[in-house]
Amino acid sequence: MKEKKKKILKKHGYAFTGDESGVKLCHWVREKLIRGRSCYKEDFYGIDCHRCLQMSPALDICNQSCLFCWRYQDYGKREEVTFDEPKKIVLKSIQAQKELVSGFRGDERCSEKMWKEARDPNQVAISLSGEPTMYPHLSDLIKEYEKRGMNTFLVTNGTRPHIIENLDHLPSQMYVTLAAPNKKIFKKLCVPNSEDLWNDIKRSLELLPSLDTRTVVRHTLVDGWNIGWEDEYARLIEKAEPDFVETKGYVFVGDSRTRMSIKNMPSHETIRGFAKKENELLGLKILAEKEESRVVLLGRSKDKMELAR
Repeated sequence: MKEKKKKILKKHGYAFTGDESGVKLCHWVREKLIRGRSCYKEDFYGIDCHRCLQMSPALDICNQSCLFCWRYQDYGKREEVTFDEPKKIVLKSIQAQKELVSGFRGDERCSEKMWKEARDPNQVAISLSGEPTMYPHLSDLIKEYEKRGMNTFLVTNGTRPHIIENLDHLPSQMYVTLAAPNKKIFKKLCVPNSEDLWNDIKRSLELLPSLDTRTVVRHTLVDGWNIGWEDEYARLIEKAEPDFVETKGYVFVGDSRTRMSIKNMPSHETIRGFAKKENELLGLKILAEKEESRVVLLGRSKDKMELAR
């Protein structure tokens, strides 16, 4: 990664765990430690969000430049990339998380017990920035985290189905982002670097039923861009047969503010209306929702919501 980009990411609060990998403290870790407020993943899936480590093994590599992405992008063409070793990333990421939460100990609003728990993460979100399936040792990375008793959430844009299909070690929960109902909107909103990526996403969705793990299809809903095609989304999701569907609204934060407008943020009422229509088309149930996160969860049963410990 270029030094210029490293400096920018450091200013944004990233801690590097190698040349291409890194950690950033999630907003909801702070909220939980200081105000006792939890993220929707804690409410929906029973994780402890103050013990969640947010990282990426491929910070500077992605095959899309989504307009709604709040991360700093500037994904240049990389001729050669030397990726970091999985065990090194895992050890350094856990250490980085400890250092990132160290300052909360002096805050009277943060209990000693919760602070100690935050220094011992038991959950990892492999997402953050870049596309994690670009990392060639993804199975080993997931395995290394799970060897340490950590749940693993893998978030992918779904454009590399051959990687998903050949994972030797699956995450605790597999997310595939479905941010467009058709190829035309996909090209405009997700700005892919290849014409073929839309077909790759459809192939990834078709693979989900064969995976022996929990699966989630997640929409990032952007007002004025990708809301109103519930029937087209439903046809794609029918092939995926996911355990859950997250209908989540775009938030006007980070670098997305240079590309989007605050008017592109849908209200929770809009998101709920979308979820209700999609729900009827798919024959699912609204299992949960969190208005402050602008997200509604669809699925067949609440029995599967909490991850097994």
